[in-house]
Amino acid sequence: MANECLHPSAAALEATPIAPLPRISLQAFCETADLAATLNDAANDRRMERTHVKVNMGGAPAAVEAYRTSPTPNVIVIESSAPRGEMLEQLGALAEFCDAGTKVVVIGRHNDIALYRELMARAVSEYLVQPIGVMEFIAALSQLYNQEAAAPVGRVIAVSGCKGGVGSSCVAHNLAWSIARDLDSATVIVDLDMAFGTTGLDFNQDPPQGIAEAVFSPDRLDANLLDRLLSKCSEKLSILTAPATVERVYDLAETAFDPLIEILRGSTPHIVLDIPHVWTAWSRRLLSTADETLIVASPELASLRNAKSLLDNLRAARRNDPAPRVVLNGVGMPKRPEITIEDFGKGLELEPVAVLPFNAKLFGGASNNGQMIAEVEDGAKIAAIFDDLARLATGRAAVKRERKGFLEPLLAVLKG
Repeated sequence: MANECLHPSAAALEATPIAPLPRISLQAFCETADLAATLNDAANDRRMERTHVKVNMGGAPAAVEAYRTSPTPNVIVIESSAPRGEMLEQLGALAEFCDAGTKVVVIGRHNDIALYRELMARAVSEYLVQPIGVMEFIAALSQLYNQEAAAPVGRVIAVSGCKGGVGSSCVAHNLAWSIARDLDSATVIVDLDMAFGTTGLDFNQDPPQGIAEAVFSPDRLDANLLDRLLSKCSEKLSILTAPATVERVYDLAETAFDPLIEILRGSTPHIVLDIPHVWTAWSRRLLSTADETLIVASPELASLRNAKSLLDNLRAARRNDPAPRVVLNGVGMPKRPEITIEDFGKGLELEPVAVLPFNAKLFGGASNNGQMIAEVEDGAKIAAIFDDLARLATGRAAVKRERKGFLEPLLAVLKG
């Protein structure tokens, strides 16, 4: 029997979001240095940031000795290359010292469905077959703790500008609108620019409460309170607005937004974070831990430099995730010297996933009227670009468009 018959394929892991693990303790006992390195890499992944991991060598015999006099953690991972009978004896010896509630994950080399069933019958939580990758291991652990959850795991999409004034909020809002309307998926926009947020203005909403009540009253925050704080823009789209005042300073802790994001993940399929152009512990955390990260830039030197710095930092922090995507906004502004799209992509070693042309009349009219681009001009090519970006950010199949059609609005501006 092939390995994929027992466990998800790589393609399936990419298509299915992996829920973060809870705050648990995990101890592994490896026989090989390769598996120890894999588990250490997994421990550094954002989905396991709340999990305390300790990797030991020595396999099952070392585990038995370790727990003769010590309590067992939430999860024990055992690597065993022993034959079937010897493996079962090792696990039998370990079972004598396991505390109630401890989950045991075995990693072996025998791709045998009969062995798998026998291990399950002996209350082993999971059996994985070597070789395994980082994401396969994390997905297996995540399933142990999240398989009974009925609520969907929301996909978090973080949007931030690499420079002030590049239109990242406009991109975030129109992106969320496209997800809600064209993909017919419940979506929440979270405005994290506490002092100068524009989400309320852009959607012509003025709710009396918003994100401040959620952040500054963490002891009261639950799903019911959050539901009251959300302002409904349409059947599928809600917003959590910022205070947009400077009456107080907003020096927030690194984990200030964690409870809010956790509640939203459990109730909303798509959460779009509108992150201001700041570099703080909390902003870096959100950009690093989001399921999808979009960096908005304009075709100029400062944007190129800042985007390169952000990408290098976030790539290192998101080693097991796709690289952050870059959206180039305001391209083709009359009389402004610009870096070409091709040169911008070469400088980043990453081609922009979307190119939004400069169109002051369309964007300005939408902003002043509290509308989205598709509301002002539904058939606009720019609206189609946002639709494609929505499909990309949510992992849906993108609509195939010819490159000429994709850049047609930009070419029209340049010709004009």
